[in-house]
Amino acid sequence: MIHTGEKYINPLTDFGFKRIFGTPFNSDLLTSFLNAVLDGERNIVEVKYNNSEMFGSNEEQRKAVFDVYCTTNDGSRFIVEMQNVYQDFYKDRSIYYSTFPITEQAKKGDWNYELQPVYTVGILNFTFPEDKKSDDSGVFREVKLMDINRKEIFYDKLTYIYIELANFSKELEECKTMMDKWLFCLKNMSNLLERPTELQGRVFEKLFKTAEIAKFKPMELKAYEQSINAYRDIKNGMDAAKREGFAIGKKEGRAEGREEGRAEGIEEGESRALAKVVRNMRKMGLTDQQIAEATNLSLETILKVKE
Repeated sequence: MIHTGEKYINPLTDFGFKRIFGTPFNSDLLTSFLNAVLDGERNIVEVKYNNSEMFGSNEEQRKAVFDVYCTTNDGSRFIVEMQNVYQDFYKDRSIYYSTFPITEQAKKGDWNYELQPVYTVGILNFTFPEDKKSDDSGVFREVKLMDINRKEIFYDKLTYIYIELANFSKELEECKTMMDKWLFCLKNMSNLLERPTELQGRVFEKLFKTAEIAKFKPMELKAYEQSINAYRDIKNGMDAAKREGFAIGKKEGRAEGREEGRAEGIEEGESRALAKVVRNMRKMGLTDQQIAEATNLSLETILKVKE
């Protein structure tokens, strides 16, 4: 059940993220967020939501399921994703996902190959491994195709923006830009009891009304409870695995832990806590593939977890 002290949803849950950004009724919230991310690079007036489930050119090719996929008034395509857990090939996945908005622009007949801009925006509740080793762990990364010899952008219509929310630590009084205010809300909203006076304006007023749990219908409340439980299970499972000294996906760990892992049907080095996470996520309706992506375990490992 949801903790009685929570007034607003956690935007980092699947339900919370899609409620705020994934519905046409809240397209103005998505527009505001994207304009804050772009910081004047272009001005988005409105967005049109596209089908978030994309299929390859044949049955064997894997499909892509986006959290949010939209087209702006100027024709630009935006994929917006929330990712709570690090994956070894997360960057690869984001590149792969960006190919779908590119290929769908192909036109039959005489076509000159002109493309509209494609943006992938990843909101990451983790820090990239290379940033953990750096003294300058920033929050915002913008990646484009670059000529490394000339030190200039070679192609500006393909952009990957990674927001490492885990590195965002500003207090509200330090948040001067719209981007800072949005990131503060995403990271701290579920811990707030009221909308802070610093967050003025129509956008934040609507954001907090949208996120107010007391206004949920019974089916919405049930869906959010499932989502927040899945989120907590993932985070608690990962924390437990770290405390126990297990390296996820590695054949390392204490002998006792390895024996527990085998008993649960998990490979050596995987913790018993993660087996519980897998079972709970299945109960939430997640597929084994989705669980593998969320927990950073291999699909083969997930399939070994017994019911």
